[in-house]
Amino acid sequence: MPDRYPGYDVMAKRDTPSWNDATRQVIDARLAIVDAPTFLNEQEWLTLRALCDGIVPQRSRDTRVPIAAMVDRKLAEDHRDGYRDARLPPLREAWRRGLAAVDAAARAREGMMFHRLTATARDALLKAMQDGKLDGPEWGGMPSKLFFRERVTHDILAAYYSHPAAWNEIGFGGPAAPRGYVRMYFNRRDPWEAAEAQADIDETAA
Repeated sequence: MPDRYPGYDVMAKRDTPSWNDATRQVIDARLAIVDAPTFLNEQEWLTLRALCDGIVPQRSRDTRVPIAAMVDRKLAEDHRDGYRDARLPPLREAWRRGLAAVDAAARAREGMMFHRLTATARDALLKAMQDGKLDGPEWGGMPSKLFFRERVTHDILAAYYSHPAAWNEIGFGGPAAPRGYVRMYFNRRDPWEAAEAQADIDETAA
C-alpha cells in the first residue's frame, strides 16, 4: 500500500517551536528503546512478540515500532494504568499468567508454542481469546476475553501509537506542546501538519 502521507516525518518538528524540551526528552527515550527484553524471560518474550505481530502486523519498512520492547518496558517499570477490572490481577501478574496461558492453549490446539504457529492458526487462537473461549487452569480464573481486551489490545496498541513511526503512518503531528493546534475544524490543517495523499482538502482554507 502506498503511504497516505508521503514524505511526512514528524521528527522534522523536533527542533521547532512545536515541541519543548520535556517533549523532546520523552520522544527521544522512546526512539532509544532497544528491541530486546528487560523484564520477561525468553519464552515470554517470544510469545509477546508473536502477539504483537498478530495484533499489529507491520509492513516491511526501515523503521519498525519495537512494540514488544515497549510493552516489556511498561512491565519492567510496573507502569500501571491507575485502574483495572477487579477480575484481572495486577499488570505484571496478568501478563505473565496470560502469556503462559496463551502458550498452553497453542500446545493443546496445535502441539507447539504460540510463536511457532502459522498465521492462520495464530489468528484463530486470538479470535478464540477475543471471544472468551479459552479456558484452563493456566488462566487462574482470569477471563481470556478480558485479558485480550484490557491487556493485549490495550497495551499493544497504546505502545504502537505512542511511537513516532506510527505517527508518520497516520499523519499525526505529535504532542501539542507547547505550540498546540489552531485550525481545529473539518478540512483545515496547520502548516506543520501532514497532507494526505489525494485527499480532497481545500488547501486555500488551510
